[in-house]
Amino acid sequence: MEKKVSYIIAVINEFAQAHTLNSQQAYRYLHRYKGLEFIDKFYDIEHTLSFEDVVEDLTDYCRRNGGALA
Repeated sequence: MEKKVSYIIAVINEFAQAHTLNSQQAYRYLHRYKGLEFIDKFYDIEHTLSFEDVVEDLTDYCRRNGGALA
């Protein structure tokens, strides 16, 4: 569980950097548009991918849930 939490924090930071957000903004966005649920549910798969791929997956997933970041 501790590894999963550390991974999710790292993903939030990578997402923030990729979209020019601060970590708090990225967290709120991912929470609002179900990105955190996605990462939790698909952790087993996503943690084997590069952060670049994970950020792309999250961006697409959040967009399908109403998010506006591209």
